Amino acid sequence: MKLPENTYIASEKLTKYLLIHRKRNDKSQWLSQAGYTIENWYMLLIDLKKLILSKDAVLVEKTEFGQMYEVRGKLHGPNGKNLSVLTVWMTDFETGNTRFITMYPDKRMVK
Repeated sequence: MKLPENTYIASEKLTKYLLIHRKRNDKSQWLSQAGYTIENWYMLLIDLKKLILSKDAVLVEKTEFGQMYEVRGKLHGPNGKNLSVLTVWMTDFETGNTRFITMYPDKRMVK
């Protein structure tokens, strides 16, 4: 199944979490390998949207708040390099809205 076109990706999730260096669970260095930076955060948003519109989501867990999905694939970064990613999304039971939670390197896809 594909996630809905109106799936929400909070800009703050990208600009205040994923693309900012953190002492613990830093993802900014990994994302910078493909050219994603705080200056071009919108490119990451566009590429995440492309990913969910082209790949199937897999239900991985039902929580008290909603259904959690994974979408795996490759992001084609601004510098032309690819990143294999595992992205996590949640469809909220109360509102029915789907939103981006986080992403990780997909070690299953890395050669």
